[in-house]
Amino acid sequence: MNPSAHCLSCSQLSFKVGDSPLLQGVELDVRQGETLGVVGPNGSGKSTLLKLLAGLRAPSAGEVRLHGQRLKDLPRRRIAQQMAVVEQQAHSDDAITVFDAVALGRTPWLSALSPWSAEDQAIVLQALEDVDAGHLSTRLWRSLSGGERQRVHIARALAQRPQVLLLDEPGNHLDIQHQLAILKLVQGLQVTTLIALHDLNQALSCDRLAILEKGRLVALGEPSTVLTPERLQDTFGVQAHYLVDPFDGAKILRFRS
Repeated sequence: MNPSAHCLSCSQLSFKVGDSPLLQGVELDVRQGETLGVVGPNGSGKSTLLKLLAGLRAPSAGEVRLHGQRLKDLPRRRIAQQMAVVEQQAHSDDAITVFDAVALGRTPWLSALSPWSAEDQAIVLQALEDVDAGHLSTRLWRSLSGGERQRVHIARALAQRPQVLLLDEPGNHLDIQHQLAILKLVQGLQVTTLIALHDLNQALSCDRLAILEKGRLVALGEPSTVLTPERLQDTFGVQAHYLVDPFDGAKILRFRS
């Protein structure tokens, strides 16, 4: 493999707690500029995979590479300048404003020689607007609803100006309008994106999908080629077939009980 051809990759990546394997031997190369969706049933290892790729957990075996370099060899500051993470829930009861919460995304770029500037201010304000949260900038973080917190958490990641963006079910606490808006925003960014998704119809809009089952990568490829009726039955336990949306001609999945 040519390391420069992929911005994020892992080889034989495994993780276990005690004797229980949560992820086993995953081989994955994320291509520069693509949106790669990660799907699978609950407990399949989606969140574990993203945490390992982000360096938030150390693997039991295997390794992660960022732009060809082993993640474990890179300083955290350098990783944070290249990669941002949005987890399922944003936990904080700090008495800080929304603006200050998003401004934390600029931390990897600040130093004694590079203090806060007008450019940093503009980046934070733009990130808030991108997630439809500009009107929340003066609110206290702890006063926000769950959905509002998640949008602000995504704004913090955008303010980081990463080359690689990892999102773990970012629409988990959002209404359908903001789910679709965030997904469209993420896919329009000039960054490489790895996104864990629960909604398989939303996953169809990704460039490629990685399907996890019981901690193993069982399929990888374009959505319509890996989300086959057979795979949906075997991995997700559901019967489904494709329909064509009359509005835009896109394929959608229809599930049968």
